[in-house]
Amino acid sequence: MPLGTLDGTPPPFFRQGPSALSKLAFFSALALFLMVADTRFEIARPLRLVIASVLYPAQWLTLRPVTWVQGGSEYFQSLRSLQAREEAARHKLSAQSHRANQVEQLALENSRLRQLLGLRDKVSTSWQAAQVLYDAADPYTHKVIIDRGGLEGVLAGSPVLDENGVLGQVTRVYPMVSEVTLVTDRDQATPVLNTRTGARGVAFGDPVLRANALELRYMAANADVQAGDLLTTSGVDGVYPPGLPVARVEKVERRVDSAFARISCQPTALVSGVGHVMVLKPITTQMPPRPPVEAASAPPKRGSRR
Repeated sequence: MPLGTLDGTPPPFFRQGPSALSKLAFFSALALFLMVADTRFEIARPLRLVIASVLYPAQWLTLRPVTWVQGGSEYFQSLRSLQAREEAARHKLSAQSHRANQVEQLALENSRLRQLLGLRDKVSTSWQAAQVLYDAADPYTHKVIIDRGGLEGVLAGSPVLDENGVLGQVTRVYPMVSEVTLVTDRDQATPVLNTRTGARGVAFGDPVLRANALELRYMAANADVQAGDLLTTSGVDGVYPPGLPVARVEKVERRVDSAFARISCQPTALVSGVGHVMVLKPITTQMPPRPPVEAASAPPKRGSRR
């Protein structure tokens, strides 16, 4: 074969074409243009929808083992949690059953003693259930709104309880809803009785000391108060029936420079996160009216004879 007939150009496999730097610049500009255009005009949205629709079966099949593993772990965790709750509920039910038997015996003895002494029976308080709708808008107060108002017979001053104890008191009544001030509010005062010693006191809300806390104020520094004492309503205020759990003493600080002890308490009611409550009527509505106050006799004039 003559040499002049040979092709001197390189084969297609070895052809260089544009340089690597020019390719990088071109595709970078193209990618930037596509990103800006997709952000402004969403030109790639149909393409993404098609790709997502095509890849969804593969994604679903890929995630099945993960979903099964997670579902199995959640099932066993919930099973163990339910078993623990059932066991706790059984213990609580047995304790309440034992306490109910004691309460029935004490109520029978109390009834016999009252009949023996000729005392009047305790006032029976009517109640109605309510649901907490939301917290009050003021962040500096501890108040909640319930779904019972004046149309359902709710009165201002009505005590509000949950399953653990006194939650607060109705302070404002609207036709359909009512505002409840919690016992932990700084302006709320609850007369209490120490069930161990029988001493009376007043528990105030103290959000400054600690969130959702109470303080038993005006107790002498040498007063017989210990951590763990249960405080119940004393019933002397004419609002709360006596014997309702209010708080438990948590800490007692006796300071030398003060005549009063600083006593912090933990409320027994669930003051944060409660869902359903019980609204009682004030016991003053069912008590006999107070006798009229007699006018004091005027003092005799000076120099007058009797």
